[in-house]
Amino acid sequence: MTEKNLFCSITGIPNMGKSTLLNRLIGFDLAIISPKAETTRSRITGVLTEDGIQYVFLDTPGYNKPRTKLDQHLVKTVRDTFSDSDCILFLTYPKDTFLEYEQKLLDEFSGKDIPVVLGINKCDTVSPEIAARCLEALMGKYGFADGCCFSALDGTGIDELKQKLVAFAVEGEHFFPDDTLTDIPEKYVVAEIVRERLLYNLRDELPHGCAVEVMRFKEREDRDMVDIDVNIYCERDSHKGMIIGKGGSMLKKIGTEARKKVEDFLDCRVNLQCWVKVRNDWRNSEFDLKDLGF
Repeated sequence: MTEKNLFCSITGIPNMGKSTLLNRLIGFDLAIISPKAETTRSRITGVLTEDGIQYVFLDTPGYNKPRTKLDQHLVKTVRDTFSDSDCILFLTYPKDTFLEYEQKLLDEFSGKDIPVVLGINKCDTVSPEIAARCLEALMGKYGFADGCCFSALDGTGIDELKQKLVAFAVEGEHFFPDDTLTDIPEKYVVAEIVRERLLYNLRDELPHGCAVEVMRFKEREDRDMVDIDVNIYCERDSHKGMIIGKGGSMLKKIGTEARKKVEDFLDCRVNLQCWVKVRNDWRNSEFDLKDLGF
């Protein structure tokens, strides 16, 4: 069987289900998800190998108006990903026209010799007839190479999506071993899991100004256990109090939930210690952004 590769960027404005789709495609909860914009902050690589084809999906941050230096970094990350792709999967939801920043993102593709596939996600929320009409309407508003409807949430239409994408695969040896799910370091995934638990437990109470950094990641020699120390950075003293909670209750809840998910990911026992520190306005500090790996 001839081996093929497909590098596909998953793009769109915030909350289109890009990370949910990545997780669905590779069959593993790699990218964190939450109802908040700016959940994805870096390019996340997910790998799926089946039937001789290695799909390398690049989940990108939501494209939106930059309000902080961090936002500017996210927009640059989206742009930088295009050049690494054989095709772009543009995600939206069922409707008959594009929103302002969806159109601005589509304008970013103009002049680039990269095929763009329209993916209408969240089709579990409408009837098949409405979804088909939306697909027809949106396909006529841009020179898409192809398009389809699906639901990343329940899996409907995902096989059809993969069949559409196969047309853009390129012959060649696979870039990763066939059992690879990602090339992301374990420390990064651990930090993202902790940040996901922050987003879920502090939904409306806390703004998006939290970052997570793994300070220690050490396997014990005498047993199957990993010791992990994590710093949680917030922008204000008042935010620190929210994260810690009364008597440390919220931080304990976040740490317990994160530890369980990290243990599932690493497939071993984990001793997770979380600490909360204040970095004033870190999202607008070039020094802090660089120090935190952006």
